[in-house]
Amino acid sequence: MTQTDVANRSHEPLAANIRKATTADRSRLTAVMARAFDDDPFANWFVAQDKRRARRILDFMDVAYRMTSAHGEAYTTDDVQGGALWAPPGKWKMGLLQQFMLLPAMVRIATLSRVPAVMSGLTAVEKKHPHTPHYYLMALGVEPDLQGRGLGTALMAPVLQRCDAERIPAYLESSKEKNVPLYERNGFKVTERFEIPNGGPPIWLMWRDPK
Repeated sequence: MTQTDVANRSHEPLAANIRKATTADRSRLTAVMARAFDDDPFANWFVAQDKRRARRILDFMDVAYRMTSAHGEAYTTDDVQGGALWAPPGKWKMGLLQQFMLLPAMVRIATLSRVPAVMSGLTAVEKKHPHTPHYYLMALGVEPDLQGRGLGTALMAPVLQRCDAERIPAYLESSKEKNVPLYERNGFKVTERFEIPNGGPPIWLMWRDPK
């Protein structure tokens, strides 16, 4: 699920060079994303809430990185201050082989006893996913101390510009209502507020038509 803290702050906007993430960025990027998602309702529903919670969130973000970096659509800044993890059109849904390969990570993150309930919740979210070709923003995160200074918008910009140029929509699910205005400023509109079953939090489904 997508995540940046968009609380009102007086800090000046940060200038940052946005680039595609590389394999060498994996460790630093997933650590930044884990810190950004530490208080995220979806992440904390997904991961087991025990003494290993912080490590489980790190593993959760590493899975998101692996799912998107394979398509070359993971973005960060030169000094890895945040990340935007995208899936290109037609690549957001995992095949059976991908699901099988990620199962050990799922068990580490959610614990074996919770995997059935979590997978059922994810299936419900997936059924809401549009089938019209689109870019899917799987996760957006910024280093907590730097949130609210424009990095989230900057990280989204390369793909949103491509969406406009190629006339392709974009889609995301926001698990924090206070982040909805950020996405609205970037052209997204809420299509539905959906409550994830099996104890999951509400999420805001958002769609962006190309400009």
